[in-house]
This record gives sequence, structure tokens and C-alpha cells, in this order.
Amino acid sequence: MRGLETHLGSLKFWMMPFSKARKEDICRIIHTEGTADEEPNEQCQKQKHKMKMPKTMEKMKSLRKHRKNSKSEAALTPETLLEVDLDAIESIADSPGDHQAEGQKQKNRSKISEKIKIPDFKKRQKSLKSPGTPTVELDFNGNLEQNRLAEAQQQLLEAEECLFSSKDLTRAKDEEDKLNMDYEIFILRLRLVIQDSFSEDNQETLKSALTSILQEEAQDRRWAEVAVDQRPVWRPTRCRQLHDTLLQIIVEQHMKNADEEENKADNLSTSLKREVFRLGKQVKKDLLRVVRNLRECYPPDFDICQMYARLYHQAFSTRLQELSRSNISLEECLYILNWIVEYYPKDVLKHKELEEHINSSSLGPLLPEEDLQRLGKQCFSYKENEIRKWLSNALEKEVKKWSDDIEPELMDGYYFSNFAVDVLPLLDGAVKDVNRLLSSEYKAWSLLNQLDSFLLCYKTDMEKLIKRKPENIKKTLSANLDNIYQFRDYVQKPERPLSEETRTACLSTLADLKNICHKYFLSRIHSELKPLYRNLWNKVWFAGHCEVVEELVKTLENIMDNFQELKPVCREELLAELHVEVMVEYVRRMMKRKLKLKDKQQQEAAAEFICHDSNKICSVFDKVGSREKWLGQILPNLSEILRLQDPGSLQIEIVTLARDYPDISEQHVLALLNLKTNLSSSDLSKIKECLRENRGTLDTESPTSFFSKVLVKRKIM
Repeated sequence: MRGLETHLGSLKFWMMPFSKARKEDICRIIHTEGTADEEPNEQCQKQKHKMKMPKTMEKMKSLRKHRKNSKSEAALTPETLLEVDLDAIESIADSPGDHQAEGQKQKNRSKISEKIKIPDFKKRQKSLKSPGTPTVELDFNGNLEQNRLAEAQQQLLEAEECLFSSKDLTRAKDEEDKLNMDYEIFILRLRLVIQDSFSEDNQETLKSALTSILQEEAQDRRWAEVAVDQRPVWRPTRCRQLHDTLLQIIVEQHMKNADEEENKADNLSTSLKREVFRLGKQVKKDLLRVVRNLRECYPPDFDICQMYARLYHQAFSTRLQELSRSNISLEECLYILNWIVEYYPKDVLKHKELEEHINSSSLGPLLPEEDLQRLGKQCFSYKENEIRKWLSNALEKEVKKWSDDIEPELMDGYYFSNFAVDVLPLLDGAVKDVNRLLSSEYKAWSLLNQLDSFLLCYKTDMEKLIKRKPENIKKTLSANLDNIYQFRDYVQKPERPLSEETRTACLSTLADLKNICHKYFLSRIHSELKPLYRNLWNKVWFAGHCEVVEELVKTLENIMDNFQELKPVCREELLAELHVEVMVEYVRRMMKRKLKLKDKQQQEAAAEFICHDSNKICSVFDKVGSREKWLGQILPNLSEILRLQDPGSLQIEIVTLARDYPDISEQHVLALLNLKTNLSSSDLSKIKECLRENRGTLDTESPTSFFSKVLVKRKIM
């Protein structure tokens, strides 16, 4: 009975919570030695366990019968192995009884023993001993007391081998019940060690426990070759399955009790954000502990880093699904998506210490597709509203400056407004965020469809500004021209795949905005130049054209100096447009026919004057960077028509002019020819007929238009 008390004490002891302090209490377990008059086989078992067998096991029979009745592959799960019926075991000490025979089992003993041979156990046990192994041989409880689980498990395996090769049925039955109890004690102890895996002081014990698990798995495979009703009641022990189940429980517990003292989480605005942050940080912290500490304890077969990564991934995923399906705000939706797309894959799985040990591609997504789609819709709606609000606020802020007539600031000598500088980075940021979070370029760029309506509002407010004509309007428009060009460059860039409809609409509105500003500036310039235009192509001009053109050029130079505070790209386009309009006005004055060239001498003189004027005017614009070089050829081409006297040559020159400038009309040609009063009506008719015949065969494509801007008020016959 002392042996039974020993097992009862051991069982109760190992079921207590495991701690370092409890290790000292292990010595309370009672050990006994065998007697000299026992059978050799019985002494073999007792010598290896250092435990005395009880003589009467009547109560144990009922427990053993219960175990045998439930002996199947599904009956012994890791969970059932953790359950110990203390009441049934303790009652064994209260009443003795008889043993029942198992004839059929005895007949199969020899067959089973042949299959369950465990060679070289002693050699394997010796090789598993730690460097500090004492020379004194310890019994089963002694090995458990010293945290030598691999050695204790080896003793169980040896006892199992001896027991199931025994021919003494009565003794074997008693010892089988005792060995079953030892296995339950061992598995309870194994469970405690696994549950304490993350303790740095537990690493050596964990290594021993993992070795014992591999040995138990090997023994389970050996017993799998034997019929179920002929196996020990504890087979299979499924220690590996127990280990995996416990790891899942550990992970779930760690995630449930995620570090609430994470200081950075306190800065987050909602409880959901704080929880997601703590869960993510717990995953990272624990996986780093696995790689740094536990990885070296585990045999490669366990692939422990990947296993923990999968368990933490599943736990994190489960909680995120619960949170995402609750009533969350748009801001919280974005935060969850950021963890799914950015923080978790990059900051956790791709951490420099974790990346080489974890196959992140095999873990799968954190959220199912349907949840991601729902969050994606919320995110897109949020970003759409956010952009609309940004654009509206930015425009309102800019218009208020106009209303208050606040003078724009000068930056590097140019008038500057931060309107476009504020808006465009926000648009780019929103597009990048949506593309990153939703992995959809199409949705991301569709956010920019709002640009069209925004620019239309900008145009409306600009038109109202022009009507009000505040004191600083010139400076305000100078600053806003720069904004318009920045918006135009943004829309035109091919790397921004706007829909063709949106791009076309935006560019049209931006062209209108530029024209509003240009029209304001150019109208005032032409008002200043109007008196000088009146002196072109009249008697005053013909008598002293040099003085007339010199005055015009000087005035143009003074005007251009007034635009030094425009950004270079803005000034260049404005002055290029002015260049075109000055040349248009010159030709328009020419075709008004206020000057009649009666003979060849006057016509050649006028042709020379035209070329001189063209050089003077174009040189002024060349100095300020005008790229409209083609304008320098218009007046010389017209001068050639004035110079030529032969009707045939005139026909050729007119056809050539129509080829070079497809927008020149018949009225333009006749107005030009009417300057030559010595040209007969029949010659005019022939030239006109030749032009009509050849116009259909001419290539009418031209990159520029000029004569369409020159208005001829009445039809010339």
C-alpha cells in the first residue's frame, strides 16, 4: 500500500501549478525498494522505477476496466490525458479486491512483445543526458524532480517494454495500472513545462520535454502496428498533439492579455485603435522571443517559428474580424487597413530578425475578402469626402485672401500663392493611400475626378474677382497664374492615369482660367499700344516708319519690364501671346487699306519697310524668351506679294502662302492684293481662280493659326 500512496502523492504534487519554489517539495514523494524473494521480472520493473508495487488493486481494476472500455484512437486525446480522476485513485487505498483474468490478452503477449521491441534504449538514454547529469541513477520521480523529462520518459518506455513482454498476467495487470498512472503524471508534468515555454529559466527543461515528445511519437507509431484492443490503455499518448494544442492555448492567452502598459497605445484616440496596436505589438514581441530564445530549444522537425507565426496570425486575424464587423468609425477602418496592409506585413513579418525564419506568404490574409471589400468601401468613401473637404477649404481660404485684398507674398522675386502647393500634395497623398490600402490604382485615380468640379468653382471665383477689380488684382492674378500652371502640369503628366474625360475637362477649364488672367493683362497692354497701332500703315508710317516702329518697340520693352515679378514660365507664355497679338494687329492695320501703293516703287519700298518692322518687333520678343519663331516669317512672306509685279509669279506666291498658312481666307488675299492699285481686275480674277483651284489639293494641316485671328470686316470683290 505504500507504493500506492507514493503514486497518489506524486499525482497530486504534479497537478499543482509549476514553479521554482515547488521544486523543493518534490522530495516528499516516498520511494521503496523491492524484496529479495520477488520474481526476477518483477524486480526488473521495480528496479527501474524504484517504486514498490501494491498487492491489492481492487479499486484500480474498475479504473483500468474503464480505461480499456474506452480504448480507441479517438478516446485518448490530449485533453483526456490531462484529466485525472483523483477520487477513483484515492479510493484504491480504502478497499482490497481480487484480480480478473484476461486470457485472450495473455495469449497475445508474445506476439505484441515481438512487435514492440525498443532496441538500444539504454544507449539512447545515455546520449540524452545533460552535461551536469549525476552519476547516481535516479528513479522516475527523481528524474521528474530534476526536470529530466527525457530520462523519466525513457524509464517509462523501458517499463512498458518489460511489462508487455511479461507472462505473469496477475503481476502485469497491477503493474500496467501503475504504469498508466505514471504516464498520467508524466504528461501532466509535460504540460506544465510546455505552458512555461516562454520562461527563460525553463529552456533546458523544455529541451528535455521536447526530446521526450519525439520519443513518445516514435513509440506511438510502433504501437500503431498492433491491434487497438491489444495496446496499453495510454497508447497513443499523442504528446505532439498535446504540445500543439497547448501552444494554441498559450498564444490565445497572450493575445487576450496583450500588454496594456504599452505607452505608445495611450496616444491613440479610440479603444479599438489601442487594442489593435497592442495586439500587433504582442505578436511582434512574442515572435521575437520565439526566434531569440525558443528556436534553439526545438528540433527542426517542429518548425517552431512558422508554427508560432501561424498561431499568432490566426489569433490576430480572429480578433480583427470581430473588430472589423462591429460598428467602427471611418477613422478606425483606416487604422485597421493600415495594420493589415502596412504595419503587420512590413513591421512584423518582414522584421529583420523574423523574415528569414517565417514564410509569411503561407499565412494567408489577415481578413477574408468580404471583410476587406467592406472596409475598402468605407475607406474609399472616407477619402472621397476628405478630398472634397480639402479642396473646398483650400479654395475658400484663397478666395478670402482675394476678398480681403491681401497682397501676395514675394518669393525669389516672384509673386507666389501656396494654393496649389497646399492642394496637390494632399491629392497625391490620398491617391497613394487608397492605392496602398485597397491595392487598386483604378479606384485611387478615380478620386481625382473631383478635380473637374473643383476647377470649375475656381474659375467662377476668378471671374468674380475680375469683375470686382480690387487694388491688388494684378499681383493676385500673377500669383494665381503660377497656381494654374501647377495644376495644368499635374493633370497633363502621363503617370497620373486620369480618365480621358476628366483630363480633357480639367485642361479645358485650366485653359479658361489662364485666358482670364491673360485677357486682363493683355487688354491693358493693348489699350496702351492702341495709339501706336493707329500710326501703322498710313501716310505717317510710310513717310517715317522708323520713328513709328521705334516708338512701338520702346513701349513694348517698358511693358515687358512690368512683368518681371511673374514666374518665368508664366511670363514666357503671356509674352508669347502678346507677340502673336501684336503681329495680328500689324497685319490687320495693313489690310484695312488706308494706304494705297500706286506703283512698283512704292510697293517695293513698303515691302522693305515691312521686313524692317518685322525684325524690330520680333527682336524685342526674342530678348524676353519668346519661342514663337514662326511669327518672324509672316511679314516677310507678305512683303514678297507686294514686291512681285508679274501676275503669274503672284499666283504662285499666293498659292504658296495658302499652303503655309491654311487659315488664310480669300478675303485676306484680296485685301492684300488691293494694296497694289496697279493690279487689274482681270489679274485679280485669275489669281482668285487659281487659289480656288489649288486650295483643295493643298495640305491644310498646320500646327499654328494666324490669319484666322486677323479680322477683315467687309468682303472685298
